[in-house]
Amino acid sequence: MDKLLISKLSNFTLLYVEDEEGIRNNINDILKHLFKEIYIAKNAKEAFALYETNKPDLIITDIRMPNETGIELIRKIRKRDSKVRVIITSAHTDLEYMLEATELHLVKYIIKPITEGKLDDALEAFIKSYDTARVYNLSEGWLFDESKSLIQSSNEEFKLTKKENQFLKLLIQKNRIITYEEMENIIWNEDSVMTPNAMRLFIKNFRKKLPEDVLKNVQGTGYRLVL
Repeated sequence: MDKLLISKLSNFTLLYVEDEEGIRNNINDILKHLFKEIYIAKNAKEAFALYETNKPDLIITDIRMPNETGIELIRKIRKRDSKVRVIITSAHTDLEYMLEATELHLVKYIIKPITEGKLDDALEAFIKSYDTARVYNLSEGWLFDESKSLIQSSNEEFKLTKKENQFLKLLIQKNRIITYEEMENIIWNEDSVMTPNAMRLFIKNFRKKLPEDVLKNVQGTGYRLVL
């Protein structure tokens, strides 16, 4: 598996649902080394409880399980969560199942057996699903989620203030030095003043939430990112 893909996956949490013990253990042995946190369930009831407690970023679930199917589980979750990514696995190519699954806005539908290639493709699709969701890779193991105003490392999360979110978005999108004047005009508004002390405090607090040495000061001009 590509090193960059592994680095990106390490920022996310996963709920894996599979009723067959052998398959569950084998796939878990692979997935547990890739994600920040993994939650395992053997049926839909356990899975829903884990979902409510942990709010994972990705759900991988089998379709056919006792009492409640994977499709029924995801339908229930979709009533309250339109953003969680879902990959469905199935030993069946039944057209009815596949049509039902399509309505659930899946990242991927995997036909068993789950090979390394199929799993790689599905996880790559999961990461790509964030390309239009304003999620940026800052450095190895670090992601910036603009929509959530959140920076995630492999073991920490940092909530950004409105100004910090605006500044980081500006630095990424412009991909150049952002001048002090731009900072004052765009990030500071008419209700506040960017005094030297205010800017120093802002930058000091902002750096604490970034990978080391990513934010560079260009003396007398402004700031830029080194990604």
